Amino acid sequence: MTKTEFQELVKKGTVLLDGATGSCLKEKGMPSNVCVEDWICSNPELLTELQKEYKEAGSQIVYAPTFSANCISLKKHGLEQEVERLNSSLVEISRRAVGSDVLVAGDLTTTGELLEPLGDMEEEELFEVYCQQIRALAEAGADLLVAETMLCVAETEVAVKAAAAVCDLPIMCTLTVSENGRALFGGTAVEAVETLQELGAAAVGVNCSVGPEQLKTIVADMKAVAKVPVIAKPNAGLPKTKGDGTVYYDMEPELFASSVGELITCGADLVGGCCGTSPAYIAALAKQIRG
Repeated sequence: MTKTEFQELVKKGTVLLDGATGSCLKEKGMPSNVCVEDWICSNPELLTELQKEYKEAGSQIVYAPTFSANCISLKKHGLEQEVERLNSSLVEISRRAVGSDVLVAGDLTTTGELLEPLGDMEEEELFEVYCQQIRALAEAGADLLVAETMLCVAETEVAVKAAAAVCDLPIMCTLTVSENGRALFGGTAVEAVETLQELGAAAVGVNCSVGPEQLKTIVADMKAVAKVPVIAKPNAGLPKTKGDGTVYYDMEPELFASSVGELITCGADLVGGCCGTSPAYIAALAKQIRG
């Protein structure tokens, strides 16, 4: 997919993304305390089932579960040499699940290591880490890229630069921000739009973060400075905690869809769900959009 083709897709109307992956797979039986990417490659049936459900719900783009398949994150599991295999296999599984009429986005995120001066990671090292993963995703046939749940503008800049150096695929970028629009380790949602669109990002926005109700002002502020499409992929409301410490989300699909509909009114061009969402939420959102 080219950047022009991506722009043409958005021009046709609101683009529907997918919902959560990890939490849905756990509900389907994936154990805790495993390398998710490696486990899925050995047990592809659950991912295949989930992504087919997202396709049936109306998702136009699904994210391949390559979220932490970079060499730094994989090193924690002794799998730092498996970047190419894991990214390639996960894109292929996703492609088989949704076919050719749903786009597959190669997913990347923060490595967990902070850039200087907040941490010890040098920009050149992070650039090479992202280049390695993006190269594997592009060679595997991903239609586009997404850098999501990013924790600061600076590391997202590196991801966009790496994508431009390695391939011609469009890259969407979404940061995790607080209710005031600030990212955890530097920058704001508005600054992200202003900076990343100039570097060539195809779309910029927010994911995870908070619930849709808390993102209305943030989305409107992003839209005010955006030259590219704006993304909103919120959680199913604000997180709550059970007595045993388990985090959960209790916003029902219909209310979620209605609230995300308000984000579309505020300027969101691509929408989906993050933590606490499932194919039922995407189905409700699809109904909201068509309505």
